[in-house]
Amino acid sequence: MFHYKVAVVQAAPHLFDKKKTIEKIRVLTREAAAQKAELILFPEVFIPGYPRGLSFGTVVGSRSPEGRELFLTYWENAIEVPGPDVDELAKIAKEAKAFLILGVTEKDTISDTLYCSLLYFSPQGELLGKHRKIKPTAAERIIWGEGDGKDLKVFNTTHGKMGGLICWENYMPLARMALYQQGIEVYLAPTADCRQSWQATLEHIACEGRCYVLGCNQYVTKAQYPEALQKEVADLPSLMCSGGSVIISPLGQVLAGPLFSEEGILYADIDHREVVKSKMDFDVIGHYARPDIFEFHLKHNNG
Repeated sequence: MFHYKVAVVQAAPHLFDKKKTIEKIRVLTREAAAQKAELILFPEVFIPGYPRGLSFGTVVGSRSPEGRELFLTYWENAIEVPGPDVDELAKIAKEAKAFLILGVTEKDTISDTLYCSLLYFSPQGELLGKHRKIKPTAAERIIWGEGDGKDLKVFNTTHGKMGGLICWENYMPLARMALYQQGIEVYLAPTADCRQSWQATLEHIACEGRCYVLGCNQYVTKAQYPEALQKEVADLPSLMCSGGSVIISPLGQVLAGPLFSEEGILYADIDHREVVKSKMDFDVIGHYARPDIFEFHLKHNNG
């Protein structure tokens, strides 16, 4: 049985500046650890930021030299896994004595392709693993490749079986089922979606999976964009992303949040007994399953 406090960090990174963003992660992780949080979650691609509103000079059938230069800047501020930036993040987790899970743009060490990835660090400062987004949404496909799904994995830890999906991967029923099938208990959902419909999605996942759901988003204003990008985002709203981070129980009850229109850290207690109690009347892979009718198979065996 496990019982501990979690923290969901809603903040803005230093867009396109991984060094400053890592320092901000250090500060916010220390703040959460001071409140006794033992699992700390940051948003989707917090390093080096979600490039909301940027076109990278693309239209159908054409790319501009300026857009390629912007992509180069984004690429230069992505991180290699493993690599020195990962080592620094591992130190932050170890100092906090907490699980640290955060979204990054990952630079493949062989191909140079970028991926929208989620990294998992243990309280001992070990990189437990990563997950690459299997389907970037719409124009995201310009900058990120597709993960191969081999890392659709739930980690069996002292703090429960934890894992997650990134943003609209959570709309993919079979991707969710891949996690349910592994007995997930603490479901992590970093995102860039701040709409009300997203809240309904997270509540549904909690009820469907009978698991705790931690939704985590950035809070970003146009003024926080680098000066060099202000012209490109000039016609966009001053509030680029309002947040909506939230923590939900295995019965779909909101425990903290949703937090909108400001930076902040949400806290809630995780209690394994609540997971067990929620499964009395519904267990998607147990007594409520019908394997005699339905069959689900994940092609990659994650062990």
